[in-house]
Amino acid sequence: MKLFCQLCLCFLTSVSAFSQQTKKKYLSGTGKDHTVLWDFYCTEGRKSGQWTKLPVPSQWETHGFGNYNYGHDKVKYKEQGQYRTTFATEPAWKGKHVFIVFEGSMTDTRVLVNGKQAGDIHQGGFYRFKYDITDLLKPNGQNLLEVTVDKQSANKSVNKAENGDFWIFGGIFRPVYLEIMPETYIDRLAVNAAADGAFEIDVYTRNIKGGEIIDGRIQKLNGQTVGKVFRTSVQMAEEFQKLSAKFADPLKWSAESPNLYQAVINVKDKNGTVLHQVKQKFGFRTIEVRKNDGLYLNGARIILKGVNRHSFWPESGRTLSRNVHMLDVNAIKDMNMNAVRMSHYPPDQEFLDMCDSVGLYVLDELTGWQASYDTIVGRKLVKELVVRDVNHPSVLFWDNGNEGGFNRGLDNDYRLYDPQNRTVLHPWEKFNNTNTRHYPDYNYVANILPKDPDGGVFFPTEFMHGLYDGGAGAGLEDFWNAMLKYKANAGGFIWVLGDEALIRTDKNNAYDADGNHAPDGIVGPHREKEASYYTIKEIWSPIYINQQSINTSFDGKVAVENRYSFVNLNACTFKWKLVKFPGAASKNTSAITTITGKPLPLSLAPGKKGTLNLKLPANWINNDALYLTAYDVHKKEVFTWSWPITAPAKIIKASTPWVKMPVIGSENAEEVIINANLIKYHFNKSTGYLTKVVKPNVTVSLSGGPALAGVKTHLKSFRYKQEDGSQIVEADYDGDADLQVRWTFAWGKPVQLQYTYKQNGDVDFHGISFNYPEGKVTGVKWLGRGPYKVWKNRLRGQQFGVWYKNYNNGITGEKWEYPEFKGYHQEVNWITIENKEAPFTVYSGDKNIFVQLYKQDRANATLDRVEPPMPTGDISFLQGISAIGTKFQEAKDLGPQSQKNKLTGEAISGTLWFQF
Repeated sequence: MKLFCQLCLCFLTSVSAFSQQTKKKYLSGTGKDHTVLWDFYCTEGRKSGQWTKLPVPSQWETHGFGNYNYGHDKVKYKEQGQYRTTFATEPAWKGKHVFIVFEGSMTDTRVLVNGKQAGDIHQGGFYRFKYDITDLLKPNGQNLLEVTVDKQSANKSVNKAENGDFWIFGGIFRPVYLEIMPETYIDRLAVNAAADGAFEIDVYTRNIKGGEIIDGRIQKLNGQTVGKVFRTSVQMAEEFQKLSAKFADPLKWSAESPNLYQAVINVKDKNGTVLHQVKQKFGFRTIEVRKNDGLYLNGARIILKGVNRHSFWPESGRTLSRNVHMLDVNAIKDMNMNAVRMSHYPPDQEFLDMCDSVGLYVLDELTGWQASYDTIVGRKLVKELVVRDVNHPSVLFWDNGNEGGFNRGLDNDYRLYDPQNRTVLHPWEKFNNTNTRHYPDYNYVANILPKDPDGGVFFPTEFMHGLYDGGAGAGLEDFWNAMLKYKANAGGFIWVLGDEALIRTDKNNAYDADGNHAPDGIVGPHREKEASYYTIKEIWSPIYINQQSINTSFDGKVAVENRYSFVNLNACTFKWKLVKFPGAASKNTSAITTITGKPLPLSLAPGKKGTLNLKLPANWINNDALYLTAYDVHKKEVFTWSWPITAPAKIIKASTPWVKMPVIGSENAEEVIINANLIKYHFNKSTGYLTKVVKPNVTVSLSGGPALAGVKTHLKSFRYKQEDGSQIVEADYDGDADLQVRWTFAWGKPVQLQYTYKQNGDVDFHGISFNYPEGKVTGVKWLGRGPYKVWKNRLRGQQFGVWYKNYNNGITGEKWEYPEFKGYHQEVNWITIENKEAPFTVYSGDKNIFVQLYKQDRANATLDRVEPPMPTGDISFLQGISAIGTKFQEAKDLGPQSQKNKLTGEAISGTLWFQF
């Protein structure tokens, strides 16, 4: 009987506690994929002047209302949206407080309940705000909710701060819900949990009568209690109650080990009855900015490998979903990044929850794009920002605006609501012992910064601007290597994660990135991966391997550096495999694995360098390539490195399957024709160029070469002759450079082309080119690095293998078809051009040949910096290629890899074989 009573008491206590938790009732949907229709009226623009329906949450422009605006537009539209919906008062709300909460509404928002205004008009579009509507509710029946939203604020400073270099939308774009609280309740919590186990929590209560007890306990997320219960008595005069405790050896939170706990806080009456209970996730961690030294977390130096992130989806603007947040978080982590900056406004709460859970360092930002809020409005918005986000361990810094949009009078407001007293940043300037300079050039990072005695803890909050295909991964390796040498380096944030290209409902659902203002992403608008994605993944790998190639003397040992802050490499795993590739004639593109293995275990502390012994078999040299994959402590792939083994010249070329026939040469007044293996090769005698290839049933339109790429030359001599049963065609050129060409046509063998050129000067590219009609190309298959195109300053990240892609006219930042067909391709051993005539294959005899496939034709007006010169030929075989610049910097300002190719007149030779 005693046991039964105890169980009943326990049950009643748990029910009491559960019943006193905050209740949430959604009046809207929860995101773009779950909405609720409200009545809606738009005052201007499209579909205006009539009551209709609109999903909530949403941006009204994406549903055909009003007008679109980008922040740079000189004319700003000022339509107003009027919303109506109803909700019922529930009996269980009697004696409780009811709040209506808006997670985000653009921009000025007036809320009426049953015809009465709930509170002051809220100004500022990206912030959570709420009103106590208890006294406005009907005791029974339906309540009318009316919301008026002005796209442009009545406050000029709000418009200046929020009308930045991004799309400007209108509407209730985040969820709306009711919070139902007991009479005495906990309004909010502010946690300060240090790495040494010291724990403090500020508990803000309301309607305290006096004599209440506040207690708390810490749990792991599985519900297991850690340590003892801690408590304090409530004093009515105090705004909040501070609870303290000390925990021995807590699991610390970091991006590498995102250990989370949960604080369970109760406010109880004198008799011990729970009046209200709140649960709050948090992490034990300590962040320090050490002047002219670096950034430290939990006593260890950390380097921020970050990206700026807009909250954006093409069909729904800033109304997102859990799936979109997961796409972004997974992409960021997969690129081996550990940090994200909220540009230029606070994100959805759910995104920060994910950053806490998976481990991402966050810069949380008050909007202020080159202009600031005034102090009256700004003070309110700082409070809303910090109060909402203060307990996220992922948040390391508060950004007080962006690029001059700093109201310096607000700098000290953040600490009013943040017991952790996080450092406040001014992104773009030196402030609070940090240097967040935007878009430094390579000279600043490599030469000026190291000589500055007060350079500050350096982490540019924007760098490597990713407009179109420039920046992001292009130039990153040189910048990163220079940054790592700086004593107070703390990393940086690439601009930007995704192309902010909106699907315009007023333009036949065409993508619109506002010209060259918003296509800056590492991924496309629907998170299509671009080439820089993989470059960053390799350069920012915490397991860093710089092995460029292997040869016959390779001993199976690879130099490795542990760039983690907390993880020993013995907690990670490695696997290797040796493979053989199918030939060019095979329809298969998959490598055949011959043997797999694991390296010897390696214990390597964070920041240390060592050697990984792959323990390869003795016959490893008999394979085509070696792959090495590293996995982190969570068994997720960090990166896969690949190295070719078989030299290009040793790759077997397909023989010509014809009966033996003599190779014959003939000529007329205009051309030389070589008949070899029942194929005729036509050469123009005035240019020396191949003009076409005629097979028994089809003509292949390869022509116009070999021409020296980017150089004006003149035919000096042209001849053909027979030599040992083969036909030889030779051409010599002079002019701005010298070129010697030798074609060899032999029975049963592919056609051999040998060429040598001598060229002087600094050039964007060098090699030879041919022409082939783009309209006839259907696809390409090749053995080399792929599947994405490369630039001279973006060679990392591509895997060696056999790749195939159909022809497309994808244009980075304009037409999102990936991988793009056109551009430079790296380390090509052979390539097959599939076409509407007859496919042909070209083999290279040299190791580091680049193949250029055509040139992108950009539709939008842009900048030469991100459209570097390329050969005029359609298909080029090159020993050197061009680098690409960024929106703000010429390629020459991005470091050693971004310089032009320096040619000194020494002979450069190459060999190609053509199989038609």
